[in-house]
Amino acid sequence: MSGIGHNKGPSLEPGAGWRRYCWKRSRQALMQKTVPLEIVRMRMRRAKELGLAYPQYASILRGTGRDVVGFLFTCDGLGLRLRRRLEMAEPLREKLGTLIDVDLMAFAPSGEVPEAFRGELAEVAAVPIASAGAEPRAGWDAARRAVRDVLDPLKLPGDAVVMIGGEAAAEDWAMAGRLAGYLRGDAYFG
Repeated sequence: MSGIGHNKGPSLEPGAGWRRYCWKRSRQALMQKTVPLEIVRMRMRRAKELGLAYPQYASILRGTGRDVVGFLFTCDGLGLRLRRRLEMAEPLREKLGTLIDVDLMAFAPSGEVPEAFRGELAEVAAVPIASAGAEPRAGWDAARRAVRDVLDPLKLPGDAVVMIGGEAAAEDWAMAGRLAGYLRGDAYFG
């Protein structure tokens, strides 16, 4: 008998190899071999609305089983130049303006007040920025908390948000925050 919290998976008792084989076959039988054409078309439309290539979007769907509801950007991911005033390249601004039915969020660089940064970024990007938080400090727990600080006010699940970054640490932040995925800014804005 399995108790509360047991996933009803195969046991590790003698004969486990055969049960694991049966379990795997049963799971494969539940998965569709092909996706109906109309669903593929619907997913292609949604990928376009999100500004993602279809393979990127399909990979996120396969990995999480959820639609993307938000993008969390780092300054490097947006290609921002921090001077006395933020500057954003016109192609990036145009792409952000085409996104449909998705929340945009950002990490404020070190030393910046997140809410002030959010307002300035919204002005420079000419799109609403739903939330902003302080860029994570060193450490896995700090990164997880920083990601949650940005997502929690919007009540967004991490596995439905994609991080767009540029610096090497940003991919670790996405993993720590259990986000749906991570894309480099140059790959997303291409």
